[in-house]
Amino acid sequence: MSNEEKIRISPVIRAYSDDAHRKLDIEIELPGVEKKDIDLKIHDDSFYLTAPRENVVYVANYATCCPVDPEKAKATYKNGLLKLEVPFLEVKEKHIKVEVK
Repeated sequence: MSNEEKIRISPVIRAYSDDAHRKLDIEIELPGVEKKDIDLKIHDDSFYLTAPRENVVYVANYATCCPVDPEKAKATYKNGLLKLEVPFLEVKEKHIKVEVK
């Protein structure tokens, strides 16, 4: 079955800044996908992913919250979870704590 014939679905994606606000951590759930089949492209403001399995292909095009440095990106894949660490181009040191009422 070719990718054109497969059902396209969005994977579950979680993205969050590390505690020091120096990098963006991204987690993408890709159950049943082989590492060799993951096609990931990162730009300074987004990433694009395709990952086929059986009769499904996971497809995602995701804008990052802030500009990142794609050349320093690190990716690992284990047990159906793709983890990315991408440093921000500019460290976001200024932040304000907002009181939740």
